[in-house]
Amino acid sequence: MTSAPLLEIDDVSLRVGDSALEIVKRASFSIEAGEILGIVGESGSGKTMLARAVMGLVPASIKTSHGAIRFKGQNVSTMSPTALRGLRGDGIAMIFQEPMTSLTPSLTIGRQLEEGLELHFPAEKAQHAEWIRAMLLRVGIADPDRAIEAFPHEFSGGMRQRIMIACAMLMKPDLLIADEPTTALDAVIQREVMELLVDLTRERGTTVLLISHDLPMIARYSNRVVVMRHGEVVETGDTADVLAKPRHDYTRNLLSTLPVRGPSRVVPKADPLISVRDLVVDFEARGGWFKKTGGKRALHGVTIDVLPNEVVAVVGGSGSGKTTAARVMAGLVRPSEGKLLFKGQPVERRSSQYHEYRYHTQMVFQDPYSSLDPRMKVGELVGEALRFSKELSSSQKVDRIRETLEDVGLGGDYANRYAHEMSGGQRQRVAIARALVRRPAFVIADEAVSALDVTVRAQVLDLFAKLQQSYGFGCLFITHDLGVVEQIADRVVVMNDGRIIEQGTRDEIFDAPQNDYTRRLLSAIPMLELTGEGGVKLKWRGNNANTKPGEAGGHVHH
Repeated sequence: MTSAPLLEIDDVSLRVGDSALEIVKRASFSIEAGEILGIVGESGSGKTMLARAVMGLVPASIKTSHGAIRFKGQNVSTMSPTALRGLRGDGIAMIFQEPMTSLTPSLTIGRQLEEGLELHFPAEKAQHAEWIRAMLLRVGIADPDRAIEAFPHEFSGGMRQRIMIACAMLMKPDLLIADEPTTALDAVIQREVMELLVDLTRERGTTVLLISHDLPMIARYSNRVVVMRHGEVVETGDTADVLAKPRHDYTRNLLSTLPVRGPSRVVPKADPLISVRDLVVDFEARGGWFKKTGGKRALHGVTIDVLPNEVVAVVGGSGSGKTTAARVMAGLVRPSEGKLLFKGQPVERRSSQYHEYRYHTQMVFQDPYSSLDPRMKVGELVGEALRFSKELSSSQKVDRIRETLEDVGLGGDYANRYAHEMSGGQRQRVAIARALVRRPAFVIADEAVSALDVTVRAQVLDLFAKLQQSYGFGCLFITHDLGVVEQIADRVVVMNDGRIIEQGTRDEIFDAPQNDYTRRLLSAIPMLELTGEGGVKLKWRGNNANTKPGEAGGHVHH
């Protein structure tokens, strides 16, 4: 006789108020004690709302209109608020995507960890301090006494997420829901946090519901996977089986968006289009009443060349200096030392070379919504770059705008729309059109696809690669995503702590990395092998070369 599942989602629908709008539609799956179940899907798939419903954390307007959510046999949907408060913490705990919004900024870390213990373990108050110190050490906080007295803003994103894991695991939950727990983190830190999470839950026998749009991460750590789209469960099964032999078209489409290495290109030898030489950037820090209190060196002797028609990817974690280098090359930050060269000539303000450089240099930013004026129509946004152009007549400018919009996959009718009327992928296409309408020689793309859903990201990245080749501009592509780098780059520059630690052709970096940091970055992304049945097999580099789907999470499948 088999035991009942720890958590059972039984034909559940979630509806908005009394309307006919269902954000989850007849979803069914279960989680056995001790396993890691992954839910994968894009924005709007319903995965997060369903997870919140498990804890009774949905807004009051969201109702369970059909089915039942059962935890240890109890129907969560019908529990009283008091019973739900008792359930949260020692029954079910949750880790959210952005720890800074989950931690109270005005309370010390120690006080926030103590609050949960006071609620769920009041009888053991004398042991709380010992438990907190031990857990902080376990999650990799080297100085727990200092951390207890510190505030959330004093920690990096990775450290804050470790604190959130400590907060959840202190409650000794039976089920841990991890909702996009590493999306905001760099690849190396993401890997470290996930390994910590898996090790801790395995030690304590905690069951995990892992929610993500990141299919490789789900594949690496989950024993089974649930695929959701538009509120529906479209496929479920053992992770390896779903990856190798997907049954649903949407699952096959998701797998097809995983980045694969693009063809190697031979970029014609030429003098650099744009260069930075021996770049040093110092940022001053200021204390109270605007007093200088020292500073930080963001770049240490950085040298980068970009040839005409070449894509150079600069990759590194937060604080690596990659965005600062890009901002110098865009003319937005003055270097403390070193030179910026355009077509071999120093770029100096108020010179004719400076004006040519600024005209032929454009940027595509991470978040198109914040970089597009909501009061302007798309045609005006794209045409703004041509406002002072003397090379084109008014009618030629209109034709250029229409032509560029069509090149980025938007018809001419989009010229009369506003940014808020468009999807994230469409807005990023507008941002690309605005950058390209001048036919620039040099484009800087700063995390240009990282804010997009996986299928939209693949489409925009493919579009960008085609436009780069047809327009022939040189490109500096800033990213923390090595999967994107593998797909689009000709050369790769790896940065860490403000220094270039390695650079070379894409194939040299990916096939024979020389630096340990580069090897750690590469170990966090999979190599793909097509199965011929619309699926893939994932292989990992380095120490994880033989890891099969789900094995990293510990296969405790009843």
